[in-house]
Amino acid sequence: MNTSRHLAVLVVASALAWRCGAEPVRAAAPDTASIDLSTAIQLALDQPAARAARHEAQASEALVDQADRLPNPALSYLREGQQAGTRTTTVQIDQPIELGHKRRARVALAQEAAGLARIDAQVRRQAIRADAIAAYHDVLVAGHRLALAQALTDLARRTVDVAAKRVAAGKVSPIDETRARLAAVDAATASAQATAALAIARSRLGALIGRPSSAIVLADESEALPDAGPLAALLARAGESAAVRRAHGQLAARRAQADVERAARVPDVTLSVGTKRDDQVGRRQAVVGLSMPLPLFNRNEDALRAALRRVDAAGDELAAAEADTAAALTAAHTRYESARHEARLLCDEVVPNARNAYEQTLKGFEYGKFSFLDVLDAQRTWFQAQSRRWDSLEGAWRAYADIERLAGQH
Repeated sequence: MNTSRHLAVLVVASALAWRCGAEPVRAAAPDTASIDLSTAIQLALDQPAARAARHEAQASEALVDQADRLPNPALSYLREGQQAGTRTTTVQIDQPIELGHKRRARVALAQEAAGLARIDAQVRRQAIRADAIAAYHDVLVAGHRLALAQALTDLARRTVDVAAKRVAAGKVSPIDETRARLAAVDAATASAQATAALAIARSRLGALIGRPSSAIVLADESEALPDAGPLAALLARAGESAAVRRAHGQLAARRAQADVERAARVPDVTLSVGTKRDDQVGRRQAVVGLSMPLPLFNRNEDALRAALRRVDAAGDELAAAEADTAAALTAAHTRYESARHEARLLCDEVVPNARNAYEQTLKGFEYGKFSFLDVLDAQRTWFQAQSRRWDSLEGAWRAYADIERLAGQH
């Protein structure tokens, strides 16, 4: 009976060290300032990926001014004849004059392209924000899983020691010791996997926010699941989603391109102004002329037809983006609410009940009412319930990140 009490004391002391909301393992120095979620998001938005999108938007803005420029004149020099006294020399400037509102159409196209680049930059920021939310909570959940795995490993090792003593004393079968050792091997494997998962999650978050993974200390916000709001409110925001806004911008750019092709059907005029010197008569003469291409073989009809079909395609892509976004938001919202409800149920009921069942089984084992296998089963159930809770929280945060990616801030 003393050995049984020893087992009970060791197992309970190890197991109760893990609470429902225990702190995750952190590898950073104790004096390192912790990073909350909003800080992590801001750090991620200051990294090169987001800056590159802003630079592209600024480059597109510059092209608007370029599109507004007038075509350059051409300076030409022409000499006819080689002998002095009989040759003529002409110097003139040819200035193209755009007709058919080509310049206005070109500027409109550049403006729509710049608007699309701004949308792309906003979409990129929104995606980075969602990635930061997911990566942040991946690290938190991975830390909790590692702490859980380490607690289980410590518990399994102590159980093996006590089981070995009971076998040596002839109190239990050697099979119980074998089972305890197998449980310890499983726990050690799970701990190694949890350690690797945490390292990977830290590395991913570190690359996203530009911090060394070893220096990351996070404020634990894994359980503070926000309210995603009703589905109807999310669907009302679907028109502001990344995919829909980009599809709107693409449609506007395609329409502007069609206007450019339509304006290109109108021939331009070239005005020529210059002077001509005739050595034979010994005087200069003014040269003024107009020229324009004759639209006999190429009236830009095919290019315009292609541009109009692309407008139709962009309209269909917009409709598809709206439908896809609504479906994706519905799925993400459903996953989020389901995972949040499961996490709350596990924390409030399943985990505490599993813990009580384990403690009662352990106490009954001490008095000979349960077998050692019953203790291992209860122990496994308790830790599996805690693992499921962290799985639910991780699923909830990933679903929330998808909601933010689809219709979050930008």
